[in-house]
Formats: sequence, structure tokens, C-alpha cells
Amino acid sequence: MVAARIWTDQDALARHLATLRAQGQSVVTANGCFELLHVGHVRYLTAARAEGDLLVVLVNSDASMAIVKPERESVVPAAERMEVLAALDSVDHVVAFDEKRPTALLDRLRPSVHTKGTDYDPKTLPEREAVERHGGRVAIVGDPKDHSVTELRRRLRARDDA
Repeated sequence: MVAARIWTDQDALARHLATLRAQGQSVVTANGCFELLHVGHVRYLTAARAEGDLLVVLVNSDASMAIVKPERESVVPAAERMEVLAALDSVDHVVAFDEKRPTALLDRLRPSVHTKGTDYDPKTLPEREAVERHGGRVAIVGDPKDHSVTELRRRLRARDDA
């Protein structure tokens, strides 16, 4: 098993994916913070990978985490979150983004399918327009949202307080 490739240059990744698309491969994207990897994440990424030939995971950078979750400090730096994701069999490529949402990156990467977890509605998904603009589609995948980093943090605090 070869670990997924971690990209620091979004434009280089976009060029690589364009070559793969020209060879007939379908590109699937998934995005998230992936702050503390849990079984819900694994199931989401496994289901996302089943939507096409290769999976690119778009990870909120540390700067993006400060925008998305200003109420809490991330305990795992983006580089480490990306390395953990790259070790999963379902993941082919990993790249970070600095904005609140990966809309600009989706415009660059032009996925065939962009996936989100079951806690999202495809009709109201903010990334939907960017994906459809390039002929892609949005897919809701994974198991019910029964797992969360918030719940893991709560359980850890409860154990520390005991």
C-alpha cells in the first residue's frame, strides 16, 4: 500500500488531476477539518471513494480552522491531519485550503463528484454551484451523523474531570 500524495501546490494538483481526467478517470472530492479522526470520518471517506476512480481530500488548514471553528483551538496541526488522512486506503490525494469553504479550490480541481456527509442537504450545500459549474455533481455519502469531534471532546473532558 502506498500512502496518498500530500500536495502543497494546489495548481500542480489541478494540473495532475486534469491529466488523469483526460485519461478517463473520475475525480471525487471530500472536504472537512478532520481534527480528530473517528469512525464517522473513515466511513465518509470510504463511501466518497466509491463514487469514482480517485479521492482527493480537501482539508481545512490551520488558518481555515480559525475561521470555521473560532470557539476552539485545533489540537492537531493541519500537516499532521493531512498525514493521517494520507495513510487511509480510501484516500489518493490530500491538499489544504485556507478559506472558510473550498469553493475556489473546487473551481481549480473540477471534480466529477464532490461529496459531503449525511448531515448536509445537497440542495443547500455552499459548494454545489462551484461543482456544477464544471459539470460535476454533489453526492451525500457515509453513515448517519452519529459521531463527532465535539462528542469526542466532551467525553475526554468528562474523563479528565472524573
